[in-house]
Amino acid sequence: MQTETLLARFRHELTALDPVAVWAHGSLAAGDDYQEGRSDLDLVAVLPGRVTPAVVWKVAVAHARLRALPLAPVLHCTYLTPSTAADPARTHLTFAYGQLFRRPVSPVTRRELHAFGRVLDGRPPAGLLPPVTDRELADHVLRDQRDYWRPVVDKAPLWTRDVWVDLGLITFARATVTAREGRLISKREALDLLPGLGAPAEVVEDVRRRRYGDPAPPTEEWTARRARLARDYLGPAIDALTASYG
Repeated sequence: MQTETLLARFRHELTALDPVAVWAHGSLAAGDDYQEGRSDLDLVAVLPGRVTPAVVWKVAVAHARLRALPLAPVLHCTYLTPSTAADPARTHLTFAYGQLFRRPVSPVTRRELHAFGRVLDGRPPAGLLPPVTDRELADHVLRDQRDYWRPVVDKAPLWTRDVWVDLGLITFARATVTAREGRLISKREALDLLPGLGAPAEVVEDVRRRRYGDPAPPTEEWTARRARLARDYLGPAIDALTASYG
């Protein structure tokens, strides 16, 4: 399996950094929704000390050595340290999409790590990350819907692209369940729930076919119609969600 081959090679490359722990989250950890070649490989590594320029260089070299392997472009890793791991607002060195930058480890990722994180090496998350309360989790997903996704809905050109339709619908369904029930659901569960939340069935099935099937390329007419349907649904739906639970 290409996934396990890449993970083994990645762990080997990290030995130069002497990590305290390496964890997987997202669909890779949950297992039942992971699609090899389509799903991202979402990882977190905890390094033993300060992230100095020398450490950044070693991280860059480790990822560069993987780039010829299948699936390497979808392997993403954020690098914490024991002294910086507790603050959910703090940004951390991250390798994703072929580049290094900084981003936080969100409450959703932290809850995933506690609930079903896969320990690839070292210590488990419970010993290094503080737990995430239901209120903290709900506040985060609602803020994400209100402050990020709602403005994005108004950016019409984005919605002709598959990724925005897919993530927009799935993230909304997952946020709805988290706000209502305080739990996380998979992308597959989100797709199953969307018609009951009022999402246009033909758009949901389009997302499902592309995630789990082998669809034909979409026509320009369908791409434009899909964008309109997704935006017309998500705008009012996000407004209603954030008004009810925000």
